[in-house]
Amino acid sequence: MFESFLKSLTINFEKIFQNNTLEDYLMALGIVLLGFILTRILRAIVVKQLRKLTKATETDIDDYIVDSIGRFGVPILYFVSVYVGLKYLSLTETVNEAIRIATLVVITYFSVRFISSVVLMLLRTYVRQQENGEEKVKQLRGVMLIFNLLIWGAGLLVLLDNLGVNVTAMVAGLGIGGIAIALAAQNILGDLFNYFVIFFDRPFEIGDFIIVDDKLGTIEAIGIKTTRVKSLSGEQLVFSNSDLTGSRIHNYKRMQTRRIVFSVGVIYQTPFEQVKEIPEILKQAVEKQELAKFDRAHFKAYGDSSLNYEVVYIVQSADFNVYMNVQQAINFEIFAEFQQRGIEFAYPTRTLYMAGQDSNDQEENTNPYESQS
Repeated sequence: MFESFLKSLTINFEKIFQNNTLEDYLMALGIVLLGFILTRILRAIVVKQLRKLTKATETDIDDYIVDSIGRFGVPILYFVSVYVGLKYLSLTETVNEAIRIATLVVITYFSVRFISSVVLMLLRTYVRQQENGEEKVKQLRGVMLIFNLLIWGAGLLVLLDNLGVNVTAMVAGLGIGGIAIALAAQNILGDLFNYFVIFFDRPFEIGDFIIVDDKLGTIEAIGIKTTRVKSLSGEQLVFSNSDLTGSRIHNYKRMQTRRIVFSVGVIYQTPFEQVKEIPEILKQAVEKQELAKFDRAHFKAYGDSSLNYEVVYIVQSADFNVYMNVQQAINFEIFAEFQQRGIEFAYPTRTLYMAGQDSNDQEENTNPYESQS
């Protein structure tokens, strides 16, 4: 009786369920578990050690390869373990088709993610080589959004084609619809295209101070359709990307120095010797400033009511406030020197001659807003 009880507890491994024995099911499960264990070991030991080695190198390519193994290789190994385990069994046509579809979906998913990550890596490498590269990397979201839409769209078409869907007819329909959409939204698409022009050509960046026609301010944000600029008076200016790429932009952020030209006028009654001395006086006034590099000073022209001198110098800074401080100091120096030497600045004057009046009786009017008749 006890022996019959033990026989009743004995599992019949040869009994068939859904075209497979219990032994087949256990073998399939064992294959899956073994694959999972080996994948875990690979992830915990091999990938971890490779990451330590790549951190010691200067290039980022090996870091990317190891990271790709962890992100894409490990999940694929899990899926392969399940796939091999299921393939060990004798399954129905419906189940085999489901496995085929699942395999195509998984392969497409990880292929698209891999391509997307490669594009992102290449863009980051390209951007980091530019000036202020790390700051520009933060602006990649908009670009990657467009690239991801294109990559996932292409991946979806490939998947549907492998699943037996007539992709050619679908693409033809999308092409006709795309033309209609492009005609209806050509301004939007133009701004989108110019966003890529701004991103890759870099005529300006966030934080740059620009002047566009009579508008000026600091770049706050560069979007897919518009760019936002904060004006000096505080309000926000919104430009379409097409407007900016089609305009002449003055980018003062990239200016290293400022070339300054200003004029000084003295009265015609100035003695000739002082007229000759004034260029040297102007030169010394400029050279006393540490951030000013003197270029030239000349007696330029005879004005309507003054002898005009032109001064040119370079400010060794792009900061506007620095330039104004230097110019103010130069003006103070010139004023003090002229006052000390008795040189008078010119102001608008007019001399009128009365009909029949002798030239010795001429009267000079020094008020620019009044005259005698």
